[in-house]
This record gives sequence, C-alpha cells and structure tokens, in this order.
Amino acid sequence: MMQASPTPRNRTRMAGFVRTLLILGLTLVGAALEWIPGTPSPWIPLAVVYLIGAGPIARESWAALRRGRLSVDALMGIAAVGAAVVGQPLEGAILIFLFTLSNELEGMALGRTRRAISSLMELRPEEARPLNPDGSEDPPVPVEDLAPGTRIRVRPGERIPVDGRVVEGRGDVDQSAITGEAIPIRRETGDDVFAATILSGGSLIVEVTRPASESLVARIIALVEEARENQAPAQTFIDRFAHPYTLVVLLTTTAVALLPPLLGWAGWEEAFYRAMTLLVVASPCALIISTPAAILSGIANGARNGVLFKGGGILDLLGQVDTVAFDKTGTLTLGRPGLESIRTEMDPDLLLQWTASLEVPAEHHLATAVLDAAEGLTLLPVQDFEAIPGEGIRGLIPERIWVGNEAMAARHGVEVPDSLHDWRESEGEQGRTVILVGTDRETVGAISFGDQLRPGAAEHLQALRAGGIRRIVILSGDHPAAVRSQAAGLEVDQVDGGLLPPQKVEAIRALSAGGSRVAMVGDGVNDAPAMAAASVGIAMGAAGTDVAIETADVVLMADDLARVSYALDLARRSRRVVRQNVYFSVGWMAALVLVTATVGIPLSLAVVAHEGSTLLVVLNGLRLLR
Repeated sequence: MMQASPTPRNRTRMAGFVRTLLILGLTLVGAALEWIPGTPSPWIPLAVVYLIGAGPIARESWAALRRGRLSVDALMGIAAVGAAVVGQPLEGAILIFLFTLSNELEGMALGRTRRAISSLMELRPEEARPLNPDGSEDPPVPVEDLAPGTRIRVRPGERIPVDGRVVEGRGDVDQSAITGEAIPIRRETGDDVFAATILSGGSLIVEVTRPASESLVARIIALVEEARENQAPAQTFIDRFAHPYTLVVLLTTTAVALLPPLLGWAGWEEAFYRAMTLLVVASPCALIISTPAAILSGIANGARNGVLFKGGGILDLLGQVDTVAFDKTGTLTLGRPGLESIRTEMDPDLLLQWTASLEVPAEHHLATAVLDAAEGLTLLPVQDFEAIPGEGIRGLIPERIWVGNEAMAARHGVEVPDSLHDWRESEGEQGRTVILVGTDRETVGAISFGDQLRPGAAEHLQALRAGGIRRIVILSGDHPAAVRSQAAGLEVDQVDGGLLPPQKVEAIRALSAGGSRVAMVGDGVNDAPAMAAASVGIAMGAAGTDVAIETADVVLMADDLARVSYALDLARRSRRVVRQNVYFSVGWMAALVLVTATVGIPLSLAVVAHEGSTLLVVLNGLRLLR
C-alpha cells in the first residue's frame, strides 16, 4: 500500500523540529568547547546556532515591523545578540534554542486543536460508486463529483461519503463524529444521513442532497475556523496591550543599559548584561499565548463532542451565563406525541391491543405513538380495514372495532358517556389529543396523547443548577395549561405559555433587565428572535438544520439536553483556565522583573524561567482538550 505523502503543514513542523535538534546539538558542542580546557573556541558552532535560529526570528520580526508593530520575537533576537556582544554567546545560544523549542512545542500543542477539527474531514471517503437506474454500480468517482440527486450504496462498516437522504434500506449509523452521540442511530427511508458517519449495520441506498463542499461536516469545520478569528475579550485586550507594552520594555531596557554607566552606578558590560536579562524576563510570551491556548482547546473540545461555539467571545460569554430560558416543544420535550393515559372500564392492555392492531396500516401522526406504546403486545389480524377521512379508522378483529372521534361514534350509532366527555375536556385543557375507541355496541374507552418530556429532563435541569445557574425558565408558545402541566416536575423558577415570538423576546429582555446573562435554548427556527435577544442563543438538535446553524451562537448538533450543561460547564472551565493562565503569566513575569531589577539573575536562568512559563500556560490550556 502506498504511504500518504506528508502535508505541507506536517513538512513544516518536521523541518522545525529538525532545526531545533540541530540548534540543540550545536549548542551542546559549544558548551563542551567552552567548559573543557584546551579545546578550540566555541564561537564557530555557536555562530552557526545564531545563523540557523536567526532566520525564523528575523522573518517574524520583519513581518511585525511592516505592520508597524514590535513582536516578542524581536525582543528575543535583540537579547540573543546582546548576550553575544557582552561575550556570553553560549547563553544567547541557549536562549535561541529554548525560544525555538518553545515555539515548536506551542505549534505542536495548538496543532492538536486544529487536528481535532480537521480530522473530521479526513474521515470522509474520497470516492463513492454512483448507482445506475437499474441498481448497478458505476466505477468509483471522487465525492466532489457527486451532484445532488445522485444515488449511492453504503454497505455495513463503510463511511457515508456525502450528506443525503435514505431512499431504500435501513441500518444503524454511528454519528459520533458529527453529533457526539455514542450510540448508533437507526436510519431508514426518509431519514437524513451525514458525511463522515459510519453505517455500523444494515445497508442503505442514499440520495445525495448536498455537494461535498457544502456538507454538514464541511460547514462545521468552516464554523470552527471562523470561531478562531472571533477572539475572546481577554485576547482582544492582550493583542491591543502587546505592542505598547513591547515598546515600554524596549525603552526600559535601553534605559537600564545606558543610565547606570552614565551615572557611574555600574560598568557598561554589567549594565548591558542586566538589560538583556530584563529584556528576556519582561517579554510577554506566556501572556500572549495564555488565552488562545485555552480558548482554541475549548472550541476544539466542543466541536469533537457535537457542540459548536461561534468564536472565543461566545465561549467566554456563555461562561458568564446565570439564567437559562428553554423553549418547550422539541427542546424540553421530544416534539412528537406519546401515549399519556388510557381511560376505560375494560382491560387497558386489550384496548391498546385493539387500537394498535388497527393502526398498523394507518398513516396519521398518532399511529406511531400507539404502536410504540403497544410494543410487547401481540397484534391481531385485521379484516375489512377502512380509513374514513375526518373521522377515524375501523376494521374487524374479529368484531368491528373503530378508533376515532365523536363523528365516528355517531356513524356507529353509539354515544360517548359523560365520564369520557369530562375526561376528554380535562385532557384537552392540558394540551393533549384524545381518541375514542368503540364497537358497534358502545364506546369502550379513550386514549390521550401528548408531547412527552425528554428522558432525564429533570436531572439535566438539576445539573444546570449544580453547575451555577441561578434561574431556569420555560418560554413556550404552547397552551399555558399544557406548559404548566409538563413543567410541574421540573422545578423551574418561571413558566410562561402561549407566547408568540415577539412576546418571547420581551420575556428575554425582562430576564436580562437586572444585569443577568441569559442563554435561550430552542430549536433555532421559531425561537430565532428570542435567541438573538438573549446574551447567548443555543440551538439544540441542529444537525442538518441550516437555519439553526446560521442563527445560534452555540449549536448543539444532537437532541440531547445533557449537551446544554456540557456546553455551559466547558465555557466555565475555559474562563477559569484563561484566568489561571493570565494571572500566572503576569505574576511570574512581574516576579522575574523584580528579581532581575534588584539582585539580578543569570541570563541562562532567566531564559529557562521565561520559556518554562510559556510552556506551562500552553499545557494548562490544552487540558481543555480532554
């Protein structure tokens, strides 16, 4: 098998580490020549170190100067040259080595965040076999050549190459690369599937719905790339602070090098040496890298787990949220009807068995709910099945059974008992749908259906409170009684039902009036105005939903309430790590400057302390990748 050729980024990284190892080797040779008596001068290998290390430092410094700015690289370059000027070329070489090593390790570490995202694209197969109308397969073609409408076959164990819709077959699809869901999801005719997911069982014929360049995984990668440009407030401040601070450091260093000798307080060599040491310890390398190391790791962690943050600023803002508002339908609930209760004087399982047996050939939206509820019951054969539009269905099992509304009951000449009338009205006040069940002799019972809460909804909301959320509210357009009924066991602070989109916006503004940071969690379509009004808009279950991906600040690809608390926890941890990095880097830099300005420290020790702090903040930020 042919080996894949290294990418340009991999070749650059490889060249960087080769350069670093060469600098290390020559520095060790120079050290040996300096420390071992009777050996040649160490200047030759150390001069080569300067030549090799000067290239990248000079390029970065020149690029910054062309933009009218001074970079940290320039400070490091000046310090290294200064060490050589005062007769300490070995310390300058050590500075070049550690600075080069630090840059390479930073690049490798932050590269992990890039690979965590770009690896999604690498999961997508490069080729696919289009199907002819007769079902035969054409030779493989690049996935970029698959136009919408083309059909392909996906076999067990294969990765789905494009976004599409299942037109034949059924199977379990591992969507963890997109949504972060650990359990494969059953997909069958009419369901959407996404590129980079794996068909773990079954066989599918998929019709392409999007070009490869517009697939969901491609849009995820594009969003994350855009997120890197949207900086957190701390990073924006540091970027503005870096240039004037670097100028101050350069002016201070110049003063330290010139004033003591001119005033007779120290010799020229001693003052220059201390100035170069000060230049190293005062360089804000650790501070500059402290925020992006954490923010990019947090964004990458989220994307790997099906949570997309649209920028470091959003991640930072979500970490400050103290109030969460939920839409109800499709967010706290499943968004589809489920059996709520059965009212009958006969055996409820027999009533459900009759109803489910009739619903097998039916096509209305409650049929699936009935069949799901009857799982485990033996369904009976039905003869003379008939669907009467606007009324219901009926058939022989073996006597005639009907399922429908009062018009169906009247068709069979039977009355609906007052007790069922009252129960039906009570269920209707809670937003539930009721169907009647009867025979040619009587109405034997009724079944109610309602939108059901997601499994574990109460536990997930409790997890939000445990994570620091002070207020949880529900804002829904559903019937107020239905919203109150479903919210009864959720222990929320406020429940508002019957709200139109503009009223949801007003409710969000009222929640924000006291200075609270509010996150609005919805489906990203009808809740778009409220999400826009909130501090952070969170769209849940947005896989394949273009509107949700466009309107929300945070996109949860899976229909999983646990991802809300996960996103909030990740945002809080990211803010915490950023603060740790900033406080540590500023405090460490201040301590080194104080020691250097008072008692003085060797340049080599200053270099190790400075570069070591830079690596520490990078490694601390990378903890968020876990």
